[in-house]
Amino acid sequence: MKTVNVALLGFGIVGRGTYEAISKGSKLIEKRYGVKVKVKKILEINDAIIKASGLPGKLFTPDYNEILNDDSIQIVAEMMGGRQPATSFMLAALNAGKNVVSSNKMALAESLPKLKAAAKKNNVKLYYEASVCGAIPVITSIRDSLGVNGFREIRGIVNGTSNFILTHMIEGDMAYSDALALAQKLGFAEKDPTDDVEGIDSANKLSLLTELCTGIYVAPSEIKRTGITGITLKKLAQAKAEGKKIKLVATARATKDGVKLSVKPELVSPDDLLYNVDYVFNGIILSCEYADDIFLYGRGAGSLPTGSAVAGDIINIAKEI
Repeated sequence: MKTVNVALLGFGIVGRGTYEAISKGSKLIEKRYGVKVKVKKILEINDAIIKASGLPGKLFTPDYNEILNDDSIQIVAEMMGGRQPATSFMLAALNAGKNVVSSNKMALAESLPKLKAAAKKNNVKLYYEASVCGAIPVITSIRDSLGVNGFREIRGIVNGTSNFILTHMIEGDMAYSDALALAQKLGFAEKDPTDDVEGIDSANKLSLLTELCTGIYVAPSEIKRTGITGITLKKLAQAKAEGKKIKLVATARATKDGVKLSVKPELVSPDDLLYNVDYVFNGIILSCEYADDIFLYGRGAGSLPTGSAVAGDIINIAKEI
C-alpha cells in the first residue's frame, strides 16, 4: 500500500483538528481508499504548543526549508492564517512541485490567481475546501458534483461569528457588546473581531466561491460590504415584529451586466432557507442551471469540523498520487 507524506503548516486549532482526523481515521482511509496518509512534519515555532501536543518533538520543525527540501513530502497543508508568510509558503511549495491544501481564506482570496497559476505551471493541485464554511462540502460540490451547472446565484450565511452574535441578540435580547463578549468568551470571536463583524471574512469567502462558480476573480476589497456593528436591538425587534430576522448575507448574482457581489445585513423571511441558520452554523444556497436550488448547511468552524475538511482535501489528492 502506497504511503503519501504530508506536512502541516501550523498546529493551532485547525492544525490539531487535521492531525486528529488523519490519525484517528487512518484505518478507514486505508480501507476505503487503499492509501496510507502520514503526517511527516509539522511546522510550528511555539514551544508551548509543541509541548502541549504530547507528540514526539522530532515531528516538529521551526524551519520551513526542511519541509520544502524534503522530496518525500508530496502534500503541504497550510493552516497558519494571515497573509504572510502563508502566501509565500504556499507559492514556494507549489513551485517546488508539491500539492497544496489550505484553510486560509484571507491568503487564498487575496492571491488566488497567482496561486492557481503556480499550481497549473507545476502540474500540482491547489485545494481549499476548508477555507469556506468549515465542514460543509460547498467547494467540492461546486467543483465536482455540480460541475456541469452554470450558477445563477450564490447566497449564504458564511460567517459563524456574526451569525452567533445576531442570534443571541435576537433570541436573548442581548446588546451587541454583550453578545460579542459572549462570542469571545466561548472562543467564537477573536480579540479583534473586525474581520468577522465588518463582513471582511464573508467577502473573502464570497470571492473564492464566485471565482469557482464563474471563473471570474473579484478581489475581496472590491466587494461592497456592510457589517453588523450598526444592528441595534430596536432594528432586530422591528424585524421580529414583522416575523423576520436580520442576517449577514453574502450574495453573488449573475446579471446581464456581469456578476454582482455584496455582503450586507438582510431581512430574512420564514420561507427563506437561511431563516433557521442560527448561532455558529452556516448555510449556502446554490442556484444552479440544471440542478435548481441546492441548500448546504452545517458547522462553519471548529477544530474537528474544519480539520475534517482539510483532511478530505488531503485524501482526495493522495488518491490521485
